[in-house]
Amino acid sequence: MAFKDTMQEFKQFAVKGNVVDMAVGVIIGGAFGKIVTSFVNDLVMPVIGKITGGTDFTQMFIPLDGNTYATLEDAKAATATIAYGAFITQVLDFIIMAFVIFFALKVLMKLKKPEAPAPEEAPTTKECPFCKMEIPIEATRCGHCTSQLEG
Repeated sequence: MAFKDTMQEFKQFAVKGNVVDMAVGVIIGGAFGKIVTSFVNDLVMPVIGKITGGTDFTQMFIPLDGNTYATLEDAKAATATIAYGAFITQVLDFIIMAFVIFFALKVLMKLKKPEAPAPEEAPTTKECPFCKMEIPIEATRCGHCTSQLEG
């Protein structure tokens, strides 16, 4: 019986709109991440490289054995390396993605309809005009001062 209840709870959880929305968001986010990575690697980093005198950030590394290698791949094949150029690229990738997401959310929040305010509930009490005590709205006589009320 407990397994059946658990499966029913899981089914209710899984088909809720929030879970489906989250799954779609993760898939779109993955694709969006590839676009931003391409933007950084293929457009931003070459410009930064040109500004810095032709520096190729992907080839910036420190081999831990103290030798000199022509490429990062050669260094990685021979010894452990610190690829700080790749790290710089990833940091820029993250910063650009964070800014894009920030601005996209800003635009979406402006487009989102404001939630309608909850309707105000009808009052259930009123004030006695004679003794100023709170009484039920339908009362015809005040329960505190026994005054006859209109309506």
